[in-house]
Amino acid sequence: MTTLTIGDQPLNLAQLRAVLDGPVHVTLTEAAWADVEKGAATVAAIVAEGRTVYGVNTGFGLLASTSIAPGDLETLQRNLVLSHACGVGPWLSANVTRLLMVLKIASLARGASGVRRETLETLIALVNAEVLPCIPSKGSVGASGDLAPLAHMSCVLIGVGEARVDGEALEAEAALAKIGLRPLTLGPKEGLALLNGTQCSTALALAGLFATEAVFAAAVAAGALSADALKGSDAPFDPRIHALRGQPGQIAVAARLRELMSGSAIRDSHRDDCAKVQDPYSLRCQPQVMGAVLDLLSNAAATLEREANAVTDNPLVFIDDGDVISGGNFHAEPVAFAADQIAMALCEIGNISERRTAILVDPKMSELPAFLVRESGLNSGFMIAQVTAAALVAENRMLSHPASVDTVPTSANQEDHVSMATHGARRLLDMAENAATVVGIELLAAAQGIEFHRPLRTSAQLEQVFAVVRQAAAPYASDHYFAPDIARATDGVRAGLYRPFAQGLLPSS
Repeated sequence: MTTLTIGDQPLNLAQLRAVLDGPVHVTLTEAAWADVEKGAATVAAIVAEGRTVYGVNTGFGLLASTSIAPGDLETLQRNLVLSHACGVGPWLSANVTRLLMVLKIASLARGASGVRRETLETLIALVNAEVLPCIPSKGSVGASGDLAPLAHMSCVLIGVGEARVDGEALEAEAALAKIGLRPLTLGPKEGLALLNGTQCSTALALAGLFATEAVFAAAVAAGALSADALKGSDAPFDPRIHALRGQPGQIAVAARLRELMSGSAIRDSHRDDCAKVQDPYSLRCQPQVMGAVLDLLSNAAATLEREANAVTDNPLVFIDDGDVISGGNFHAEPVAFAADQIAMALCEIGNISERRTAILVDPKMSELPAFLVRESGLNSGFMIAQVTAAALVAENRMLSHPASVDTVPTSANQEDHVSMATHGARRLLDMAENAATVVGIELLAAAQGIEFHRPLRTSAQLEQVFAVVRQAAAPYASDHYFAPDIARATDGVRAGLYRPFAQGLLPSS
């Protein structure tokens, strides 16, 4: 179990990936708890003084000008949570839900949201006990925060809705009772603080980023293995070429490809006597394409790491001077842009991977047996595996349309520009699954190509890549039920088995 102390340092990508991957035990520093209590005291003082402050003693959105009587403030917050729980669609995964909750805890721990210690302690207790609210995945436009998903999270705190406990969905009160808790009565501003924020879209985008990292690493390994299987040249990876351009991702990927191919007997067998003048772009331009992908992922990762540590509700409580100021930190445009960047990266990883598979199965291009199988004609080999890869990259092209360029006015035009970050981030998981399969197919095809060069061996590192592929599937001797091989190869990509072959490249490493 990962132990996470919030308050000393900002959460980093490696910690966030660990939260996504498994159970976590969260604590706050004493300094963080002190800030939480100062924020709550500021809100309590506003109520005691009778000052009118948005979200504390007013309505919400277009109803902000409606004052709420002191005796109705608790009802106001409960009504807010219940009315905003309008999500639809399948539930978010347990892993994404856990990450979402940790992000909300980190935001509330800054003291700028005005929630009470009791409320934050309850949210922490749910995370630590793996009591995870059942949150529908659809219904947010990414401003004013992820209202519907976070409302479903918050419902469990007040004993409404459902939560997963040991994989079983229980009524909220029963789930709370399992860990010795009773439903909360939310205080002034607490419902709004819980609902307002970008934690759902950010959690989904981070999940998409980490899945993309696994695909990226596998694609770098697959590209090197394919290059050797096709008797491609490593000359295009010469550092002098990439230094002249100066793009950091390109330089780094070229270096990794050189390292992966270094010492290959297959490469040495045609180094001085090769009829090929130039390799196709999908082999030769790997540093340029995958390097640009890496730079894009690094930029998106930096944005999401900052967002994971941000306070994104409204209004914000400034504990040093007692001010409460309305703003727009709930607008998830940075997350939307990051998600769109990751979507483009996934699309291109799949595009170039599928092209290498297409070369591998084409005897005119590869100089290997047609469709990578002996007795082709009697056997179809990798013919339809490449078709599957083509279908998946086509689907990813459709899914990669930018979400951030769309907006629909909501809340009677009070919220008249929104980010669409949430579904922009949610699609990344489907896209990553598609791309993982495309790369899994290439790995199978490249390993099959290597088989035809035996007894020559590829490099030491690529022999390790080859061994990982062979754990998923035996060599393709004749036609057989192929889908399980592809599924196991995809599982290896998804599980991050190829991450070591992109050592030092990945943002979260």
